[in-house]
Amino acid sequence: MAEITLKGLAHSYSKTPASHGDYAIRQMDHVWHQGGAYALLGPSGCGKSTLLNIISGLLEPSEGDVLFDGQRVNELPPEERNIAQVFQFPVIYDTMTVYDNLAFPLRNMNTPEYRLDTKVREVADILELTPLLSRKAKNLTADEKQKVSMGRGLVRDDVSAILFDEPLTVIDPQLKWKLRRKLKEIHERFNITMIYVTHDQLEASTFADKIAVMYDGQVVQFGTPRELFEKPAHTFVGYFIGSPGMNFMEVSHQAGSVMFGDQPLPVESAITRHVASASSSNIKLGIRPEFIVVSDTPSRNALPIQIVTLQDLGTYSLLSFTLAGQLFKARLPEGHAPLGSNAFAEFPIQHISLYIDEYLVETGYE
Repeated sequence: MAEITLKGLAHSYSKTPASHGDYAIRQMDHVWHQGGAYALLGPSGCGKSTLLNIISGLLEPSEGDVLFDGQRVNELPPEERNIAQVFQFPVIYDTMTVYDNLAFPLRNMNTPEYRLDTKVREVADILELTPLLSRKAKNLTADEKQKVSMGRGLVRDDVSAILFDEPLTVIDPQLKWKLRRKLKEIHERFNITMIYVTHDQLEASTFADKIAVMYDGQVVQFGTPRELFEKPAHTFVGYFIGSPGMNFMEVSHQAGSVMFGDQPLPVESAITRHVASASSSNIKLGIRPEFIVVSDTPSRNALPIQIVTLQDLGTYSLLSFTLAGQLFKARLPEGHAPLGSNAFAEFPIQHISLYIDEYLVETGYE
C-alpha cells in the first residue's frame, strides 16, 4: 500500500498550453492516504480518467509530480509502480479459465504454486467466482467477466493501490449495488488504497469514505458524502450532489436588502454584509430542495410562489415551482397537505448558503 501525493500536478494534451482551457488537469495538490477508500466523482470530460492514468503511469503529467510514499514516480511505468487498474470494460484472457486469469498476475511474479492457489481461491470466494474457476472466460457473462477483471487486481499482495475506472458500466443494474458492497468489504478486509472513478454519485457514496469531486480539471471539494451534501464548497458540488441538486438564485444588494430580481429575500445579517461588500457580481444563494418549506398559507418569511408540477414518488413528492420567474425544486414529505396553483415557500435562513464566484463563503451562522 502507498500514500499517493499529487504535487503541483497539471496536464495538457496541447504542446503549447496558453490558458486554463488548454488543460485537462489544472494545477492541483492532493493526497490519497494509505489504506483509504476514495471516489473520484465528476461528469464526463472533467479529467477523471486523465488523472487516474497519470497516477497509474499510463500518462506522464505535463507539470508537477506524482509521489508514492514520498518518492517521485513520474517516469516509472505502471509495472514498476505496483498499481492494479480495473478498466470500464473487462480486461481478461478469453481462452484461459477463470482460475488461470486470476493466477496470471501471480505467475508473472513467480509466486510459488501453493501460495498462488491459496490466494486465487480466496479472491474467487470473495467475488463468488468459485463455481466458475474451471470455466473458460469467453463463456462468462459481462458482469462475471468484470468480476474476474477485478479479481486480477485484488489477487496481488504487493499492490500500492487499486484504481477502478468506471468498473460497473457493463454490469447489470441489479448487480451493481451488490458489487459495490463487495468492493467495500474487500477494502475493509485487505486495507488496500482504492480510488474509484465514477460519474454516479450513488456509486461514489456507497463505496467511498471520502469523495473528490472534479469539475473543469480541478478537484473542487474533497470530503465525506455527508459533507458534500450538507456543505457544498462549490456551486457545481451543490448541483451535482443530491437528487435533485441544490437550487441557486443570483442575487444583488439594494438599499440594505439582498434582492432576487425585484424580490427581497429574508437572510441572515452576515449574508447581507457579504453581498453588500462583494467586489464580484457573481453572487448566488443556494438551498437544498429538502429544506424548502412549502405551505398553502402565508407566514412571516414565506414568499408567494406558483406551482408548476407535483410528482408523487412514493416516499416523497417532487414539487416544481416558480419564484420571480425562476424554476425551483422542493422535496415534500409523504403525506404533505394538498396544494393549489398558488402557494408560499419559506427558505429557512440556517439552510441558505452564500457563493461568490462559485465558491462557498463562510458566514459564521450557527
